[in-house]
Amino acid sequence: TVRQNLFEGGLFVIAVLFAFLGNLRAAGMVALAIPLSMLFAFSGMYRFGIAASLLSLGAIDFGLVVDSSVVMMENCVRRLADHRDVNFNRKEIIRNAIVEVRRPTLFGELIIMIVYLPILTLEGVEGKLFRPMALTVIFALLGSLFLSMTLMPVLASTFLPKRIRHTEPLLMRAIRAVHDPILRWSLQFRTAVLGVALCIMVFAFGFIAPNLGSEFVPRLLEGALALGVTRIAGTDLSESIRSNSEMERLLRKSFPDEIEDVWSRIGTAEVATDPMGIEMTDIFITLKPRSQWKQAQNQDELTSQVEQVLRDFPGQAVGYSQPIEMRVNEMISGVRSDLGIRLFGDDFELLSKTAQEIASRVRTVPGAADVTVEQTIGQPMLQVKVRPDEIARYGLSRQQILSMVEAIGGKPMGEVIEGQLRFPLVVRLPESQQLSPSEIGRLSISTPSGEQIPLERLAEITIVEGVSTISRDWGQRRVVITANVRGRDLGSFVEDVQKDLVSLSLPSARYRIEYGGQFENLIRAERRLMIVVPLALVLIFSMLYVTYNNVFDAMRVFTAVPFAWVGGLFALWLRDMPFSISAVIGFVALSGIAVLDDMLLVTAVRRFRQEGMDVQSAVWSAATSRLRPVLMTTLVASLGFLPMAFSQGVGAEVQRPLATVIIGGVLSGMFMSLFVLRVLYSLFSFKSTSQNQPSIGRGQ
Repeated sequence: TVRQNLFEGGLFVIAVLFAFLGNLRAAGMVALAIPLSMLFAFSGMYRFGIAASLLSLGAIDFGLVVDSSVVMMENCVRRLADHRDVNFNRKEIIRNAIVEVRRPTLFGELIIMIVYLPILTLEGVEGKLFRPMALTVIFALLGSLFLSMTLMPVLASTFLPKRIRHTEPLLMRAIRAVHDPILRWSLQFRTAVLGVALCIMVFAFGFIAPNLGSEFVPRLLEGALALGVTRIAGTDLSESIRSNSEMERLLRKSFPDEIEDVWSRIGTAEVATDPMGIEMTDIFITLKPRSQWKQAQNQDELTSQVEQVLRDFPGQAVGYSQPIEMRVNEMISGVRSDLGIRLFGDDFELLSKTAQEIASRVRTVPGAADVTVEQTIGQPMLQVKVRPDEIARYGLSRQQILSMVEAIGGKPMGEVIEGQLRFPLVVRLPESQQLSPSEIGRLSISTPSGEQIPLERLAEITIVEGVSTISRDWGQRRVVITANVRGRDLGSFVEDVQKDLVSLSLPSARYRIEYGGQFENLIRAERRLMIVVPLALVLIFSMLYVTYNNVFDAMRVFTAVPFAWVGGLFALWLRDMPFSISAVIGFVALSGIAVLDDMLLVTAVRRFRQEGMDVQSAVWSAATSRLRPVLMTTLVASLGFLPMAFSQGVGAEVQRPLATVIIGGVLSGMFMSLFVLRVLYSLFSFKSTSQNQPSIGRGQ
């Protein structure tokens, strides 16, 4: 899947380069930066001993890798095409063209790299997932930056033709025919443009963002199912084997085109890393390639159908998960499901009663699936209640009765010594007299008068359900209610559960509720991201201020960030995707990507104003001269992620939100940069903008 995405993304990038540059040599030289930057990235990962994970490979967007090279090569092509003098110094033209754009491209890629640095502070599962990705992108961008400052000038001066046609490609002329009238209109009706932009932003942040929902990471479909079956405590091994075999045959018969193989595991292995009783079974189902399926369109639908097939098996509770997902959840929080509700208390009877009430409430919440209560009661126990009046009548003591009962399981009577070895001597009743309460009740006890009295006349003998499992956290008893979520996001589901359980009256202050499972990971990641995201924004603004040494220009460029986020929010909304850690990482990365186009525009405006143009003329000249590089950097960045955004292969679920956010954000940021930023610059321009600024012009 990753190889296919990279190949298709590379083809899209090369096609865009050729379509906009109209020069095969220039497109080929820019495309050369792709394999060289990837080689640089993999060399850096190997140097630090970090394996290239799925997200690491998928996060390498060829558009980001070639952005600075695209801007430099486009400026060289444009300068050579605009130069009409017959006797001109070709290398001097190329040098000036590269120096002209070196500052925005250099700081633009540095900003993109810097926003990835806070991602390295993530902890837990999210850190394991996204730290290698951030390092891979940083190494790739370092390689791209190095190549754009060294190799690209050499290639341009060596292989670009001396004469380049002044006529732009057909695609670029068509875009200008649409762009120029819209830009002219937006500069004429500046208040209306800003009003529409603000309304869109308010709608995105005020309505779409609060209603997207949230989850930890998108569920990675592993191509296999894991069923956790829990039967009544005391179920013997033969009954578990019989029931498992019947379930396996039924599954193979019901889904011949979807299921490759089914097998079961009962109890605890010799190496007891996963202790379970014989009443607990893990059933593993390996699935055939999805192209062969006939009864289901996706894995969630197949899981629902499997649940329908197995729901009629009596005396067991079944939880549906995936092998890796189930083990990861269990290792992190001790819960094999998306949500685990831990109920702490002292009395087992009250714990069981309250847990059942919680489970019944959770089942009524939309999206709840596989709601089960941890098995704590159900162990068969022999209960013998002595009748005081009867033993008094026959002159017997309680100790005599209890000695007889103790002999059922074995009563120590002494030791047998053989040399240096000692063996316990135990008296126990024969197996034939331990079958049932009636058999035990017929056992005789001698009275002081020599009379033989059956035990059932002296005591009440019954089989009762006792405690089968005692679980504790920090020395306090607890019962866990587990639930999976289907058809909605985890964050809103847990919010509804918490609202429903607010009205639950617990027996006393010693009883409390805690939430765990995937939700626990989500809360920890959200707390960390509340630090990471503002830190990334502060770093972006700091770099912009260092670039321009002017607060107003830095703020103008920084407006690209919220406008780009608007596109990311709309993209998630249109594709019905909730907030996840993958999506948030996409927003962090987008914050750095979005400012590059605006940096090109603001740098051009400042240069034109230094040459003596008024604000309106400078804005128009910058908009028309920087239209092609803005479109190229935007399209190569978005099209590079396009295969990842629509991939259906294994592992695409984790990459899809990140790619969706970046594509939507880059496109919206491009439109805002083409029109809104021009309006902002023409409205809020100050005399100090062109004075006392560091020189960015040609050759300086």
